[in-house]
Amino acid sequence: MTHHIAVIPGDGTGPEVVAEGLKVLNAVAGPADLKLDFVHYDLGGERYLKTGDVLPDSVLEELRGFKAIYLGAIGHPEVKPGILEKGLLLGIRFALDQYINLRPVILYPGVDTPLKDKGPEDIDFVVVRENTEGLYAGAGGYLKYGTPDEVAIQESINTRKGVDRCLKFAFELAQKRNKGKKLTLVAKTNVLTFASGLWERAFLAMEKHYPEVTTDYAHVDATCMWMVKNPEWFDVLVTDNMFGDIITDLGAMIQGGMGVAAGGNINPEGVSMFEPIGGSAPKYTGQNKVNPLAAIAAAQMLLEYVGETRAAQAVEQGIKKTATMMKSMGAGQMGYTTAEVGDLVAKHAVAAL
Repeated sequence: MTHHIAVIPGDGTGPEVVAEGLKVLNAVAGPADLKLDFVHYDLGGERYLKTGDVLPDSVLEELRGFKAIYLGAIGHPEVKPGILEKGLLLGIRFALDQYINLRPVILYPGVDTPLKDKGPEDIDFVVVRENTEGLYAGAGGYLKYGTPDEVAIQESINTRKGVDRCLKFAFELAQKRNKGKKLTLVAKTNVLTFASGLWERAFLAMEKHYPEVTTDYAHVDATCMWMVKNPEWFDVLVTDNMFGDIITDLGAMIQGGMGVAAGGNINPEGVSMFEPIGGSAPKYTGQNKVNPLAAIAAAQMLLEYVGETRAAQAVEQGIKKTATMMKSMGAGQMGYTTAEVGDLVAKHAVAAL
């Protein structure tokens, strides 16, 4: 089988880190007997500035035909914030119904964490974030715009269908993950009684179908505290779109920073998209300084998603081995260039096959 992958390098340092991810994928392809077909798209800030196009309908239709999308970064200093993020990143998520945002929070051996006395055995959990509803659905509006009496309303949209399918994905992940089979619902039932109330009722109804999974609940503010104090308590967390956005950035910091944090926008029945969590970092563009590990980890998630588990495990071993050799996860502080880090991961991943 040939895996057809769309590649969107994007803006800033996106093309640099994607190049290293592709380097690793191509390196393991032969030894792992993989057939990968990459098609590149120039979506992003430069195209928008030249043509005014963000996500043409014709391109979106082509993206529907791929098994997965590999994304670098979105965000251009000459484009007003929100145009690319909403038009391209959220546009793809919503149009392709990528209703799960999957964020592993893994501290690799040898990587520093700001948490005192915590190590890789303590920081190893996954956040399942609902990805197409909530405050990101775009419902709301203005009254008396631009006047002293202006009213701005942003509505959180939560459907039983959307909540149920997110919870189902999370329960099944907790059941098959090789850890404690524990699922924590993160919400705010004491204040957001309507939205969080729906999440809690659906959660309690579904837990009966997964007797092997231990369930737990935590308010989102308490979750932020426990992620810092006792991250080892968590296995799989499930939450809504906004809360998931916030706690996954906290997760990135405790796992060593944006340079190592990867994520997936998942449609289990359709096309999924994988990306490093960090932004486009335009100040480092073209300097060969940024950390590509997050982009390589996103490529690893892509391999796992398309069913190439052996190759994915080899890439993970390559990342872990390389991380122990690096001085820092910070841009310009790694002890290696962006390309050299990619070379090391490729070498160690091939050796692991």
